[in-house]
Amino acid sequence: MIAAVARNMAIGNKNRLIYWLPNDLKRFKELTTGNTIIMGSNTFRSLPKGALPNRRNIVLTRKGGTFPGAEQFASLDEALRSCPTDATVYIIGGEQLYRHALAVADTLHLTEVDDIPKEADAFFPVLGDEWKLTAQEKHDKDEKHEYSYSFATYTKEL
Repeated sequence: MIAAVARNMAIGNKNRLIYWLPNDLKRFKELTTGNTIIMGSNTFRSLPKGALPNRRNIVLTRKGGTFPGAEQFASLDEALRSCPTDATVYIIGGEQLYRHALAVADTLHLTEVDDIPKEADAFFPVLGDEWKLTAQEKHDKDEKHEYSYSFATYTKEL
């Protein structure tokens, strides 16, 4: 799973990301390119140009709809079964999918933003004790980043 989270675990507001951090976007692209990304239908609709290039895009939807450049599945289990066992799969949102996928995930790549937004309506699930911080790279705010942030990796044994 991959997400940018505030100190209160906020991830979005009105189907938009809360933070625009160029280094976070670069990291997201580096990690997910060449791999599979799974998202909910609202997350797909929030992408400025639709399906992300150089990745297998999967949208979870029970209602159907049109998602150009993406495969559709009705459930996370069905989508995961369609992936080769050696595939690297990233869950990229939204809130409901993160909550559901946390039980089957083994790695979280979080950009932890040192802020609490004034408005948020979507939140990443609070992590339980089974998640261990295994890597962290801290960054101070600068001319391109309004907030200080950390790239954090958490893992758990399944």
